[in-house]
Amino acid sequence: MRRILKGLQEARIIQLQRTNKNHPRIKEVQEMYQFFDNSLSGVSLNNEGAPNHAETQLQEVMVSADFTFAIQEFVQRRMHGSYTVRNFAFEQFMSTDTVPNFQPVTRYQNRAEVDELEYVGDTAPAAAGSITDATKRQYQVYVYEKAWNFSFRTLVDDDLGYLNDTTTRMGRAARRSIEKFVSRMLFNATTVARLVALGALFNTTGRLTSGRVSTARIAFSQRVDDVSVPIASQLRYIVHHTGLQDVVETINASQLVPDGPGSSSNAANIVRNSFTAVDNPHLAGTAPDLPWMALSDFRANEIRPFVLARRNGVPAPLIIRKKMDTATTTSILGPGTDAPVMMGDWLTGSIRLKVHDEWGTYIDGTDGNLYDHRGAFYSSGVAA
Repeated sequence: MRRILKGLQEARIIQLQRTNKNHPRIKEVQEMYQFFDNSLSGVSLNNEGAPNHAETQLQEVMVSADFTFAIQEFVQRRMHGSYTVRNFAFEQFMSTDTVPNFQPVTRYQNRAEVDELEYVGDTAPAAAGSITDATKRQYQVYVYEKAWNFSFRTLVDDDLGYLNDTTTRMGRAARRSIEKFVSRMLFNATTVARLVALGALFNTTGRLTSGRVSTARIAFSQRVDDVSVPIASQLRYIVHHTGLQDVVETINASQLVPDGPGSSSNAANIVRNSFTAVDNPHLAGTAPDLPWMALSDFRANEIRPFVLARRNGVPAPLIIRKKMDTATTTSILGPGTDAPVMMGDWLTGSIRLKVHDEWGTYIDGTDGNLYDHRGAFYSSGVAA
């Protein structure tokens, strides 16, 4: 038996050293197997340094099968990290705003120039000019929350640290919630219908190709304000379905048109590296007909296709713990000492956590979430 234990010890140490030569559990394994070996040999020390006391002996409480299970379960077990989740980096194209409370706020946007001059004769009076009112927009923020209860006993028994990264995963859940919200802002039915109704300068059909990127760029260059004055507008971002990742990389890497007629094309790929591709992992679609949307840069031309609002003081999710109502007694911790937070509430012994966030956007029955349609161009990705 001692020879078997020695072999198990050496094998386990080799496993740990392959991961990390200075793995912190190597010392623990050495001490554990040494205890078993000393117990089998009849020489052990208790906490006071005395050998062969009853409390230091390996007792016969397990059959051979149980012993094998114990070795495998308690010596070999470990906790691997959770999956690495994918993010939707919407901040780069999303205009943001801050509101003071939960009431609707009003924003005005100048979306038209004044009239041009007209020729007048020697004695003719100047014609009356007109001024177009600024466009009124309103939006507000709402509360989004989720609560979890954790048992005091569960936390104490968690020797593998499974719950150690709980708050991190809560934060990821909050992030994922707002990512899905932004994805719905761009690709909801009302927003899409508005862009389709605006005509060829705001939408197209067909899969993503360098030619259709060029079509979208030309469409952006022909945008006008409310009185048909040409405005500065450029395509800067393409938000696409995950299934189009190789397509956008091919377009950005090819010096010649990668999807021209025939097996190759001698035409220069003029759209190469002219846009930033943003992968949206929350966008639904069935290959090969996958949707995409082109957006302008709100920082460059004061065109804000979409706006994400937050309340002042809440720029990110908040993780909140409910105050514990457990009181101390002299028989537990002594007088005047607070009970440990892990004990939870008095009634159930639970620790209660809540993730709280607040956000909102422009919502309209006709425009959907389009704060300014001049900054967007949509394609369903369906083959023409």
